[in-house]
Amino acid sequence: MRILTKWLRAYLPGLPVDDAQLAEDLTLRGIAVEGIYALGEGNGSLYEMDITTNRVDAMNHYGVAREAAAIYGLTLPELTFALPKPRPCGQPFTVRIEAQDACGRFTARVLRDVTIGESRDWFVGAEVSTYFALLEQKKISNAVDATNFAWLGMGQPTHVFDLDKLEGGIVVRRARKGERLKTLDGVDRVLDADDLVVADHKKAVGLAGVMGGWDTMITPETKNVLVEAAWFDPVAVRQTARRHGLHTDASHRFERGADISAAPVASALVSAILLANGGRIEGELVDARVAAIEERTARRKPVALELSEVHRILGTTIDEEGITAASVENVLTALGCELKAEPAERAGLAELGKRGAAWQVTLPSWRLDLEREIDLVEEVARVYGYNRFANTLPEFGEGVRALPWAEKEATVRSTLLAAGFHEAIGGTFCSAAEGALTAPQPALVVPLGNPLSEEAGVLRPSLVPGMLAMIAGNLNRDVSDVRLFELGTVFSGAFSNGVGDKVDERPALALGAVGALPEESALHTGRAVDFFDVKGVVEQVISRFEMRGMYFDRFPLDAGLTPEWLHPYRAARVAADGVTVGWFGQLHPREAAARKIREAVLVAELYLDRLYKLPLRRPIAREISRYQPVRRDFSLVLDASIQWETIDRAMAALQIPELAEWRVREVFRDARMGAGDYALLLGATFQAPDRTLREEELQAFQTRVKDAVTKIGARLRV
Repeated sequence: MRILTKWLRAYLPGLPVDDAQLAEDLTLRGIAVEGIYALGEGNGSLYEMDITTNRVDAMNHYGVAREAAAIYGLTLPELTFALPKPRPCGQPFTVRIEAQDACGRFTARVLRDVTIGESRDWFVGAEVSTYFALLEQKKISNAVDATNFAWLGMGQPTHVFDLDKLEGGIVVRRARKGERLKTLDGVDRVLDADDLVVADHKKAVGLAGVMGGWDTMITPETKNVLVEAAWFDPVAVRQTARRHGLHTDASHRFERGADISAAPVASALVSAILLANGGRIEGELVDARVAAIEERTARRKPVALELSEVHRILGTTIDEEGITAASVENVLTALGCELKAEPAERAGLAELGKRGAAWQVTLPSWRLDLEREIDLVEEVARVYGYNRFANTLPEFGEGVRALPWAEKEATVRSTLLAAGFHEAIGGTFCSAAEGALTAPQPALVVPLGNPLSEEAGVLRPSLVPGMLAMIAGNLNRDVSDVRLFELGTVFSGAFSNGVGDKVDERPALALGAVGALPEESALHTGRAVDFFDVKGVVEQVISRFEMRGMYFDRFPLDAGLTPEWLHPYRAARVAADGVTVGWFGQLHPREAAARKIREAVLVAELYLDRLYKLPLRRPIAREISRYQPVRRDFSLVLDASIQWETIDRAMAALQIPELAEWRVREVFRDARMGAGDYALLLGATFQAPDRTLREEELQAFQTRVKDAVTKIGARLRV
């Protein structure tokens, strides 16, 4: 956001530093100034600031001035705006809060005989037009300018209604399903039953905390005005804004937690700007409040703080005096806290002089991010200055302990690097659509409470979305041969009534490959990576673990078991000891088209949490035999339904110590062999470590091999 130093100095005329030093000091305290632009003689500078979402209190000029006052030990004047004495009215304006879970406070002030026109000078030493011109904020009318000035100045969104277009008093309620509201942007909206609205006695007149309604907007003919300043629940505002695709200055602040105590002050500010053009106040300020919400915002329980804890956590400073009790009190008081010293007996301090002071700290209503003692310690450190602490390492009595699966992860990584893949790191978030597509269990996708964007709305349940984004990014930059892998964490959760009960984190692995193979890419001879290449890499990774058996299979299209992101006819599951540990195959053409990828992309995902339950395969060094190996070939005729895996298991089951190796030497298919049959030449190598094998031993071994393959349906070819 943009901040004017001219405006800051209107709040703090005694600032002892120039704009450049002020920017540096604010940045060191976490209120980051990313750019400084001189505005000419007498106009100061414009700050481009990056305020984190938890510091909504600093998203305005008065909030930044409060930070500057704390840094330099200045007194920040309280915001007060003098208004003329209201005239009595016969029937007070009524406000009723029905949605008491979503609206904590609603103030209303009636102004009559106002003149809607250009904003006039009302603030000593400056005009609204001066600040707006420097901020390049468009002036519209004194009514609109007043509400804009309130949120720019003190961070409180407000709204003004044409009083004569309201039918009865104000009701803050949930919308009726199907109820219609035309908002100020000219869009006629159909409301949801969960939308929070400001209504009169007959209709909705605004989306609460988001945007006002068209039918009650201020026009040049408006004579009587109702000024609204309220506090709305962040979740309620966020949900309403998302449902209608709206993001306004008001929703931006309400979604992050506005100050419930600021409503009367903001109402007075807006009223002062409007009354500068003439008019009068009718009746007293109507202030409807919900006690339960005030208890958790403006009247939170005090937090205990001890000076000894501040010293323990923050450590040594470069200043000889260090952080004293006075330092703590000055910092927290300047930030709006109220400190009450604790007697030694109540604080449980037997020797108060040794351990230091203790306080009960009452938190300000505009700092909802402060909740615990450690938050207060952090505020002391922040304002005191992190650069004033000595460069010392914390005490640590234990050695570094690796994660339980660190060795297994290192083995997987080295295997993939040796296979020609490059490690990459993707984002932790993905869109809800990608999460639903790639999650092993879509119902357990974890949504974010306050996502940065729709494209990052959930915690990733799979590494596949990030892998596809990285592959697409490389292809778009003319990198035609891509082989990437990512070792990362995926998330799943259990929810009831929209609230997360538990979020699980699990390690996972994703592979992605497109283009030519590593050994062929330099030759440009063109064999692209295919399904079986990725299958081989997956098999290499799985084979690093000790297991009874591993197999690959696939399912019919109508079974609905193959992940939707995989090609239905070019995908396979990999299982270890009967447990699914991953899927791999070609990316579904539909998903490739959605990402504008023309090439065939091979993708794999392995569930490492399941794989890590298996021990690593330990290599065993055996002495090389000095005796001659003997090879015997067996020509077999097999039914097409008999796969190599069946033969492999039959050979392993023989458990002949002298059977050193068996493999496929040749496969032959011919129509003359019979429908559905094929020939396979099985090569077996026999070798003993301590002797030369005799012919009678070899004959016995051969007989056992023939019997084993006959049992699985093979016939010896004559």
